[in-house]
Amino acid sequence: MLSVQIPGLDLHIGDQVKAYINTLTKPAGSLGRLEELALRLAEITGEPFPEVSPPGVIVFAADHGIVQEGVSAFPQEVTVQMVSNLVQGGAGINVFARQIGAKFKVVDVGVAAEVPKEGVAHQKIRYGTGNFLKEKAMTTKEAQQALQIGYSEARELIEQGVKCLIVGEVGIGNTTSSSAVLASLTHTDPAEVVGFGSGISNEQVQHKIAVVKQALLFHQPKPQDAIDILSKVGGLEMAAMAGAMLAAAESRIPILLDGFICTVSACLAKLIAPLSADYMIASHHSVEPGYQRAVSFLGKMPLIHLQMRLGEGTGAAVAFPLLQSAVSMVKEMATFEQAGVSTQKANELIEN
Repeated sequence: MLSVQIPGLDLHIGDQVKAYINTLTKPAGSLGRLEELALRLAEITGEPFPEVSPPGVIVFAADHGIVQEGVSAFPQEVTVQMVSNLVQGGAGINVFARQIGAKFKVVDVGVAAEVPKEGVAHQKIRYGTGNFLKEKAMTTKEAQQALQIGYSEARELIEQGVKCLIVGEVGIGNTTSSSAVLASLTHTDPAEVVGFGSGISNEQVQHKIAVVKQALLFHQPKPQDAIDILSKVGGLEMAAMAGAMLAAAESRIPILLDGFICTVSACLAKLIAPLSADYMIASHHSVEPGYQRAVSFLGKMPLIHLQMRLGEGTGAAVAFPLLQSAVSMVKEMATFEQAGVSTQKANELIEN
């Protein structure tokens, strides 16, 4: 089992930054959640004036045997095509990663086909998971291996100097696995968390719910055991994403969460190491019905709501400039004293 040592937030630095923010030339609290974000980034990094650039983006790719049950709008062959598009720079996450100047990496942990040789970190554990309606998705050893791979890949980016981690995923069938994982760890009826995923019909959604319910009855995953859940109904990329988050938290690197699949993977990371959740920031509100359940499990509130559900890390990359705004506010905004604003005028400004 992956062992990590995650430090607590630096609350002393947080107190200092909170007091400093209240001296800036603005009414107290007038920049709303940007002030909260600046405070949290200081507590995460242990730095009063933290850096969040450059960000690092890791996209983990894997396939899911559960697609054999007709739960997706697309065939499994699409996963390898998506990986090829990522390598060529044409995917949504490529666009947004370039926009924010991110270091970018694609990792194959379980695609059910051979992926391009160039531009991919080849860490394939197996060719897709098993059909968890009929068998375990993976072995315990494979789940642990995927966690370790995610951890190691994130460590490599951190050693290259990234100051914020975004993890994404590609893999047909992954919303079904994520729904099964979430229902397991939150004791939730699958009907409340299963959604349209890649764009299936209402009839297919009902079938997808039935598949998840039957699988959970068959496997009986242990709600407090992340490895047990992963091995029975999870995904290789989900395990890798959780491992990457643990590496970031251990190194005091903020983790900017993407949508549904990423947030469910974050729940698994929290099960493994509860303090890791302190290093997570929810970026955007996914329209997948299970998202609210997952983000509530983490105790987070997303920064934006753009009705996104693409995955890949796209929502997190789009929200990343908000982190830049928060740290720039603290670094560059003048205090009342620096601006030559009198205490009386400052108090009047604060009161108004």
